[in-house]
Amino acid sequence: MTTLPAPLLAKISWRLLPFLLLMYIMAFLDRANVGFAKQAFQADTGLSDAAFAFGAGVFFVGYALLEVPSNLILHRVGARLWMCRIMVSWGLVSAAMVFAHNETSFYILRFLLGVAEAGFFPGVILYLTYWFPQAARGKAMGFFYFGAPLAFIFGSPLSGLLLEMDGFVGLHGWQWLFAVEGLMASAVGIWAYWYLDNRPADAKWLSLEERRQIQDLLDAEDQHKGSHGRSLLSVLCQPSVLYLCLVYLLIQASVYGVVFYLPTQVGGLLGTKVGLMVGLVSAIPWVCALFAAWWIPGYSDRSGERRRTASLTLLMAAAGIACSVTFANPWLGMLALCFAASGFIAVQPVFWTFPSSYLAGSAAAAGIALINSFGALGGFIAPVLKNWAENAFHSPAAGLYLLSATTVLAALLVLGIHSPGQKASNTPATV
Repeated sequence: MTTLPAPLLAKISWRLLPFLLLMYIMAFLDRANVGFAKQAFQADTGLSDAAFAFGAGVFFVGYALLEVPSNLILHRVGARLWMCRIMVSWGLVSAAMVFAHNETSFYILRFLLGVAEAGFFPGVILYLTYWFPQAARGKAMGFFYFGAPLAFIFGSPLSGLLLEMDGFVGLHGWQWLFAVEGLMASAVGIWAYWYLDNRPADAKWLSLEERRQIQDLLDAEDQHKGSHGRSLLSVLCQPSVLYLCLVYLLIQASVYGVVFYLPTQVGGLLGTKVGLMVGLVSAIPWVCALFAAWWIPGYSDRSGERRRTASLTLLMAAAGIACSVTFANPWLGMLALCFAASGFIAVQPVFWTFPSSYLAGSAAAAGIALINSFGALGGFIAPVLKNWAENAFHSPAAGLYLLSATTVLAALLVLGIHSPGQKASNTPATV
């Protein structure tokens, strides 16, 4: 596969990826901090476990509904304006969680948070296709995925510290958590408007020759993508895209089935309530995930092997999820969580090389958003499914065993995906 000269790739990477990483840290923190607030929030509001599970998951319903239109708008108006809108609005809604005092307000605000954030993640994936050729995209996406583990490495202690501000100026600790972390996202959103460039042609920090070199290579790649010249509806309905939707739904179910409950699970392993200590220990699995998100996508780029790499990484995650509730020893349980977090974080940048290898233009905008919408539904299903399994089998471990099984299924299905490492054809491969 053809790529850009290393100095030019480095120049683009250092300009864009750290800022996109910061944006993703804010996004992941604001959608997952409800897991840190869980114990204190339920104690103050009286929410049941079932109500919390539904509220945690309903975020993804609003998110899924508007993914496709949001990404099509970004493709039309540009990333700098639309990313600013997304981040400012979701930050304000997240901060408004300070007013969630009952089930109804909790459900409404979580749903609105999903509506506000809709289009952010697929927007960034689409944005990376405007700047990075296929041969370098896995590593670029892997760097972007540092955001999830970094959100927990730095956000876990921050969330724990904010929870310990309980009673300061009359506010509960969970209110401080939502307010501070939400307003941080809005501030980054305003910064995004002044920092991001929509396309290489707009980048004043690149020379004219560099802009032409990037665009010529990306245009040449687009000409060979299977979606070129096809209608938007026909692309979205093709079996290969729908297959990717199913796979990503299963991946995201494993992610959020663990993420929303990880602080509580770590607290149980340590025998203490969620606070600063649990926040610090909860960061350990994400340090491991950080290294995995750097090494595994880079290996996939170098070897050109996507499917087997993704499948084995998912099997590692499945084993980690199951073993985290199997071992009685808390340190073995923590080690298992390290493997789980590493697996389901590192597999995702490899996964996103599949749709971006044969979707272009508005088809890429809509297709990536549709796949991510199904992933959002996985995030909605996971807490509800976990809660159901625990009640049905009268075991706190049953939910994670079920999610481990769905992750194994995802690993098997990945082997049937058309790999960008395979020889390209003029039509998109079906599975």
